[in-house]
Amino acid sequence: MLWQGRSVRQPTGGRYRLRLVKRRREIGSAPTDSHIGKDRRTIVRITGGNTKVRTMRAEYANVADPRTGTVRKALIETVEENVANPNYVRRNLLTKGAVIRTEIGRARIVSRPGQEGSINAVLIP
Repeated sequence: MLWQGRSVRQPTGGRYRLRLVKRRREIGSAPTDSHIGKDRRTIVRITGGNTKVRTMRAEYANVADPRTGTVRKALIETVEENVANPNYVRRNLLTKGAVIRTEIGRARIVSRPGQEGSINAVLIP
């Protein structure tokens, strides 16, 4: 877990005098590592009682073709490139900006699988 409260240090390097101790509400959630595999999603409660759908594993992506303006459901074969972290390619993690190889060609993921619950991608010419 990651603490997302205010830093203990000032920009000059001095310490802030803490008025409050760390609170549970300041803890971030663990990262969702979306993989390739049989579809698996979880529903998570977030602040305010709202919900998010997290994609844990996905087999298909909604791939848009900008030339024709059509969208097709395509099988994800592998992750080819990821500018966020080269290690994600080896682990086949699906994140926004990752380039995936599908049955209809290479595509870039434009959605956030760990936040939105679906994988939307655009074909790369």
